[in-house]
Amino acid sequence: MHVLLLKEPRDEESAPDPYMKELESHGHKATLIPVLSFKFVSLNTFSDKLFQPEKHGGLIFTSPRAVEAVKMCLDMGGRREEWNKSIKDKWNSKSIYVVGKATAALVQSLGLKPLGEDTGTADVLSRLIIEREDTDIPPLFFPCGSIKREVLPTALRENGVPLETLTVYQTAEHPDLEKNLKNYFTEQGTPACIAFFSPSGVKFCLEAVRRLSGEQLNEIKFAAIGPTTRDAMAAEGLCVSCTAEKPTAEHLAAAIATALQ
Repeated sequence: MHVLLLKEPRDEESAPDPYMKELESHGHKATLIPVLSFKFVSLNTFSDKLFQPEKHGGLIFTSPRAVEAVKMCLDMGGRREEWNKSIKDKWNSKSIYVVGKATAALVQSLGLKPLGEDTGTADVLSRLIIEREDTDIPPLFFPCGSIKREVLPTALRENGVPLETLTVYQTAEHPDLEKNLKNYFTEQGTPACIAFFSPSGVKFCLEAVRRLSGEQLNEIKFAAIGPTTRDAMAAEGLCVSCTAEKPTAEHLAAAIATALQ
């Protein structure tokens, strides 16, 4: 059956997307349409902060894009050698918190040791941080996107854990989204299942999906990568057929396969 994935492609363009691969192993034909585009901002400020680990109590990464911004800072200023020689070890003596396996893998590629990759949501990660950190530490540093949810900052603030945030990328609708969706529905017809990967994806795609599927909207099984996305879908009146137990390709493909039986 046809499954439409509304997500970001992986950065390694050559490697097949793990979500597409998993769904194909369950016998479904998956198509990926990128939903978001990203623009990096404030990289000079970010770079300065990255090279002053002594001013912070640790790092928090909740998205692959924020880690990408670190890589850009290292390459941009030609500072990778300095990073590898001393700076990364200073950060590794502190806690480096992450949500999810994809972000954890990118953090490891910087030579950093991530904590919390199994948390899966900012809500669960904030609980881990509150358990582990004292209130008298220097602020934890949280580079994030322009559309960040306030769950983590609010939870830390309420529990007295100091936090400093910096917006390092802006999220916008992918310029070809509307055109790509139209082409998909014209060529493939209405899919058996549509999977959403973020609240922003729901915001940018839903109107077009409703319009293009018309009468068949109620026949589509809608899948969510996690509870935050599921809640955003439900808030828009969508009937969510399944939610991945964890935000991984294996868990989502298994949930979709069950829903489509």
